[in-house]
Amino acid sequence: MQPFAYNAPATRVIFGSGTRASLADEVRRLGCRRALLLSTAPQRGEADALAADLGPLAAGVFAEAAMHTPIEITARAVAQARALDADCVVAIGGGSATGLGKAIALHTDLPQIVLPTTYAGSEATAILGQTEGGRKTTLRSPKVQPEVIIYDVDLTLTLPPQQSAVSGLNAIAHAVEALYAHDRNPVTSLIAAEAIRRFTQSLPKLVAAPDDREARSDALYAAWLCGCCLNAVSMRLHHKLCHTLGGIFDLPHAEAHAVILPHAVAYNAPAAGDAMQRIAFALGASDASVGLYDLANRLGAPTSLAALGLQPSDIDRAAAAAAETPYPNPRPLSLPALHALLSDALHGARPIASSSGREASHA
Repeated sequence: MQPFAYNAPATRVIFGSGTRASLADEVRRLGCRRALLLSTAPQRGEADALAADLGPLAAGVFAEAAMHTPIEITARAVAQARALDADCVVAIGGGSATGLGKAIALHTDLPQIVLPTTYAGSEATAILGQTEGGRKTTLRSPKVQPEVIIYDVDLTLTLPPQQSAVSGLNAIAHAVEALYAHDRNPVTSLIAAEAIRRFTQSLPKLVAAPDDREARSDALYAAWLCGCCLNAVSMRLHHKLCHTLGGIFDLPHAEAHAVILPHAVAYNAPAAGDAMQRIAFALGASDASVGLYDLANRLGAPTSLAALGLQPSDIDRAAAAAAETPYPNPRPLSLPALHALLSDALHGARPIASSSGREASHA
């Protein structure tokens, strides 16, 4: 056993079916009386319904949340929160709504309640990713850690199969990278392996039968576990690449994660053999990178960056941006190897299986 440090976040979690009914009680429990509801434009209806449930506890609705949390949208949301004299924010949706709530909290210290409708997992973290001038940056701060998460399985039943698949793969990426993080610990490693296993079993079921409550419940639980991993340890190459692709090229967040993950794992396989074995075992596969690629393919998720709109001429810029700032990674960053990784991801190539963790695609 190696020395380690583990910090447990002080977030209240409510999990079950029909738990959205507890929202008003949770607002009052925080000592609040004027909640600003947050959502994306397509989920305005859900935000309005929550506002109706809250009645006089609702101060208003801001439905402009967007992918990658653009700072100009945050500025408008902060202005509305102040104009309405809001004393807390309630985000409903996926990573976009959650990110906006965190950004508002960063500037105002308002407490947050999150009702996730996807499997993003970011609601369980003190991490905020923001975009400014075509560049996405991330920060960690206790100021952006939500105070309450209300997981209501019922809110995920209408999430379309395709979105369910890519959202789940996005969450799996948190668990995968936690297993080879330089600051990993036994607690997060156990959580990560269980999260991958739960998602591997539940995602194919809910894609085939979106109203399968047991599968939806398992997936939502796994998403929380993945978020706990993301919050406790540092992320590596995979997340750096996805932030680059989202910030510079505005690629869809969850879909980019689904495409990049098998290739980032293949890149790191030669330097993280133990982690690769745990990932493969949780997937029920003989190889981690191939198992992840095959799972994405089985779920009908995108497997190529070209399908998301990236052009061959974008590879040089993406590789250079991913390598420009040094950060810990199991395998040292090499610009030619990153270029090869992104080229394979662009074309949707199936990774080459590693040999006992010693060889891998992009080696």
